[in-house]
Amino acid sequence: MSLLYELQVHQIELEMQNEALRQAQVDLADSRDRYARRYADLYDFAPVAYLSLSASGAILEANHSCAALLGVDREKLPYFRFDHFVVNGDLERWQQLFMRLMAKKGCRCLDLELKHSGGSTALVHVDWQWLEGEGLRLALTDLSERRQAEEEQRIAAMAFESQEAMMVTDAEGRMLRVNRAFTKLTGYGPEEAIGRTPALLSSGRNDKAFYQRMWQVLKDSGYWQGEMWNRRKNGKIFAEWLNISAVTGADGLTSHYVGTFSEITQNKEAEAEIHRLAYYDSLTHLPNRRLLHDRMGQAMAAGKRSGRYGTLLFLDLDNFKVLNDTRGHAAGDQLLIDTARRIQAQVREGDTVARLGGDEFVIMLEDLSTEAQEAAIEAGLVGEKIRESLARPCDLAGRPFYGGASLGAVLFRGHEESVEALLKYADMAMYKAKSAGRNVLRFFDPAMQVALEERSALEADLRLALERGELQLYYQPQMDDSRRITGAEALLRWQHPQRGMVSPLDFISLAEDTGLILPIGLWVLETACALLKTWSLDGATGDLRLAVNVSARQFRQPDFAEQVMEVLARSGAEPTRLKIELTESIVIDDVDEVISRMQTLKALGIGFSMDDFGTGFSSLSYLKRLPLDQLKIDRAFVSDLASDPNDGVIARTIITMGKTLGLDVIAEGVETEDQLACLRTFGCQAFQGYLFSRPLPLAAFEEMLRRQGGDRVLPAG
Repeated sequence: MSLLYELQVHQIELEMQNEALRQAQVDLADSRDRYARRYADLYDFAPVAYLSLSASGAILEANHSCAALLGVDREKLPYFRFDHFVVNGDLERWQQLFMRLMAKKGCRCLDLELKHSGGSTALVHVDWQWLEGEGLRLALTDLSERRQAEEEQRIAAMAFESQEAMMVTDAEGRMLRVNRAFTKLTGYGPEEAIGRTPALLSSGRNDKAFYQRMWQVLKDSGYWQGEMWNRRKNGKIFAEWLNISAVTGADGLTSHYVGTFSEITQNKEAEAEIHRLAYYDSLTHLPNRRLLHDRMGQAMAAGKRSGRYGTLLFLDLDNFKVLNDTRGHAAGDQLLIDTARRIQAQVREGDTVARLGGDEFVIMLEDLSTEAQEAAIEAGLVGEKIRESLARPCDLAGRPFYGGASLGAVLFRGHEESVEALLKYADMAMYKAKSAGRNVLRFFDPAMQVALEERSALEADLRLALERGELQLYYQPQMDDSRRITGAEALLRWQHPQRGMVSPLDFISLAEDTGLILPIGLWVLETACALLKTWSLDGATGDLRLAVNVSARQFRQPDFAEQVMEVLARSGAEPTRLKIELTESIVIDDVDEVISRMQTLKALGIGFSMDDFGTGFSSLSYLKRLPLDQLKIDRAFVSDLASDPNDGVIARTIITMGKTLGLDVIAEGVETEDQLACLRTFGCQAFQGYLFSRPLPLAAFEEMLRRQGGDRVLPAG
């Protein structure tokens, strides 16, 4: 029983082993089929071209890559011999090698040129091996792209070493490579240039705006070309024609820049010489008539757009013919050169000084006032500066020559007159100057000539007014809400012996333009401080404060604070009784400097009031920073308080603003009880104006103080 059982078990185990063996054989067969199919796929679709040849050189089979390389359908390739696709130049070499291969001799690879059925050719690398039962197996690798890349690289290398200087930079502008022409032109070798930016070559002649425009064009179009001035290693500046191309990567971003340039210095010098001969006077190097015409046309077009006037000054030297006749033409030429230099020293950089020929010069002034009379005055000031400069003696070969010049002027704006007509008018005005005794300036328009002469006469009188004692200070009382006099504003007046009382509107701006405001302003400060010292000795006036106006030009003097301190020290006046009134125009140019100067004086106890507040560049951004004590509401917002609601809103806003910032507020120009009532309603508690008193001479002001008694209260009405 036991033996039978064991035999049965053994039989079952044998059957299980046989079954496992059969399954393994099935799996192996499947695996071989899959491998064969995978191999067939790898062969058929491999990127390398494969084909098999018979002993006669006929194609037995080929994969898809081979069919594509030769340009023949895969199914039709067995109809061809491989020789058919070898170019004639390589055919004999291939046939000889094929015979050795059939004998299983020869090298393992070679390069051949094969023909495509479409007519093109391709360089291929051929590898082979013998396969049992399959014959000769060839593997063809297309070398065309590599050969093309090598050719392009060779050409690029040759191009890079061309006669033009070349540099390649990264996206940040650091040079990565330069060629021999670069070194020859600039003097910098690769070891000096690589890693640096092209700023290494900068000459300084091209300004910041030039480079900004260049980079903007590069950014927009990827290419820029133009003239540039650079500097060699030895310091010599040269002109070049530069081309820059941006190289972008697959992401569309710039990865490199390629620059090529060649020297054009000789061309530029030749162009400059041609231009100089055509447009400039050979003796003085000033623009000639032709260039003057061009610039006049541009100036007239600009004036039409801006509405601003320009002026032509026609200048003729006095006694020039006498100089030529008596001392020779060399001396005359030297005088002309010196005249050109002196004229240029008196005009702005953008103005034009031209020589028409002989001893005739023309000065074109642009961008003057939009008002004809003001433009004439501006031009007259420049003309007088030129005339005065030329009136000084000129040293000619060690001997002084006193010449001078006569000038004629004409205004222009837009194209109302032609260039030739304007030159004619200026010439006519110059002859008027000659007729008037020479060494003077005359305008073509008689009315403008009168205005210019009047201003010149007024300026001459003003220069003498201070030393003649014609200037005076008048005082207008400043009141509190109880009509009590708290102080006064000192106002400048000019009592001329013939003109009478000259309006400040007529001479204050003249003093500003001529610089006379500086000595006049100092005199005002000295007079006011001396008065404060006098008032301090009287109990009835000891607490009065005096406000003094300081012009922008005076305040901007670097030593203004020191001047004030010196005046206070000399006079012995109490600084806390002095109040300086500034206008908004003073602070808008350099707020920090203004604040520093104000704080220096503020530390002494001097007060500051912002005059005419609201009419200028009112801005809280600077107002909150200024060490002010007071805001003064301009009379323009006071005069129509009763009839114009907008003025009321502005006045109320200024008062509220002042209180919010901890500042006193005073209203000027108060002339009626209604205005006073409105201002009081708004919360204003300090006033100044004709309702209380006009500006008075010192004696009349002090008499008014005495009439009002110790408390200095003015009656209503």
